[in-house]
Amino acid sequence: MAIAAAVVVVPLGFLFILSGLVVNLIQAICFLFLRPLSKSLYRRINKEVAELLWVELVWLIDWWAGVKILLYTDPETRKLMGKEHALVICNHKSDIDWLVGWVLAQRSGCLGSSLAVMKKSSKFLPVIGWSMWFSEYLFLERSWAKDESTLQSGLQRLKDFPCPFWLALFVEGTRFTQAKLLAAQEYAASTGLPVPRNVLIPRTKVLLVFKLSVSNLRAFVPAVYDVTVAVDKGHPAPTMLRMFNGQSSVVHVHLKRHLMKELPQTDDEVAQWCRDVFVAKDALLDKYQADGKFDEKDFQPIGRPKKPLLVVITWSCLLSFFAYEFFKWTQLLSTWRGVVFSAAALLLGSALLPKERETRGLGL
Repeated sequence: MAIAAAVVVVPLGFLFILSGLVVNLIQAICFLFLRPLSKSLYRRINKEVAELLWVELVWLIDWWAGVKILLYTDPETRKLMGKEHALVICNHKSDIDWLVGWVLAQRSGCLGSSLAVMKKSSKFLPVIGWSMWFSEYLFLERSWAKDESTLQSGLQRLKDFPCPFWLALFVEGTRFTQAKLLAAQEYAASTGLPVPRNVLIPRTKVLLVFKLSVSNLRAFVPAVYDVTVAVDKGHPAPTMLRMFNGQSSVVHVHLKRHLMKELPQTDDEVAQWCRDVFVAKDALLDKYQADGKFDEKDFQPIGRPKKPLLVVITWSCLLSFFAYEFFKWTQLLSTWRGVVFSAAALLLGSALLPKERETRGLGL
C-alpha cells in the first residue's frame, strides 16, 4: 500500500475499530436486554446505532475521496426510495459497488437497515461482522443443502421488520473483469445464451438465492430495485486504494423499479426474468458506452449531506479525548513496549477496514 494511503488508513483504522467496538457494545447491550422485551424497538434503535459506524465509510467516499455518484431514475421511484422495503440486484462493476449502494441508502434514510446475503465466516470479523450480525444480515455457508432453510427462515424473520429495508444481492456472483467476461462469453456461445458484452451471466447458485428471496419476500416487499452501475469514461475506475489516496472518480447509477407482484410465479420463470434483466442491463450499458451517460431526463441529484462529516468529527473528538486520558493515565507511550503495543493496535484497526475483495454471490 502506498505511503500516502497508509497515512490515511492507520488513523482511520484506529477511529473505525474504536468507534466500532463502542457500537458493538451498544448493540450487544440492546440485543441482550431490549430485544427480549421488544424486537421492534430493538430493530429501530439498532438501525440508528449501526449507522453511526457505517456512515464513517460513507464519509470516506463522500468527503475524503470526493467520489461523485450520479443517480438516474424516475421521480416517482426517487420519492419511494427509503420509504419501502426493496430487494436490490446490481451488476458488480468495481470493488466499491457496495459502498455506492450504502451512499444511496444513506441518502434515502435506510443505511442502518440495509441488509445483504453474505458468507457465514463474515459474521466473525471483529467490528464489521459483529455489527452485521446484530443488524440481521443473512449469512450462508455456500452449501445449498444447508443454506436453503437458513435463508428461508432469515427472510421470513424480515416480515415484521419495522423500518424500510434494502436487501442487496449481486447475482453475477463475482466482480466484473475482462477475463471473467471472456469466460462468460464463451459459456454463453456454447449454451445458446445471449452473449454478454458489459455484464456477467447470473450464476446458477446465486439464482437459487434470488428465486427463494422472491418467493419469501413477495408477500411483504413491494419492489425489486434493478441497479446498473457504470464508471465514467473520463475517469479511472474507483477502488478502495484510490479512495484512501483521496482520488476522486465518477460513478453513474441507473435504478429501475419493478413491482414484485408483476414478477412471474414459478421459480424457473423468476430465474429467467433475472437473466432477462441482465440482458437488458447489457443493452443499457451499450447505450451508456455510446452516449457517455444515462438518460439526462432521469437524473436525480442526491447532494452531499453533512451528517457523515459531523459523525466522523464527533467520533474523532470523543475518541481522541479518551485516548489522551488513557495514555496519560497508563503512561503507555513512556516505554518501548507501550509504543509497540499502540502501533500494533493501529495496524489492527487499519486491517479491519474493508478492502478490495471478491463477493461471489454476496450482497456486499
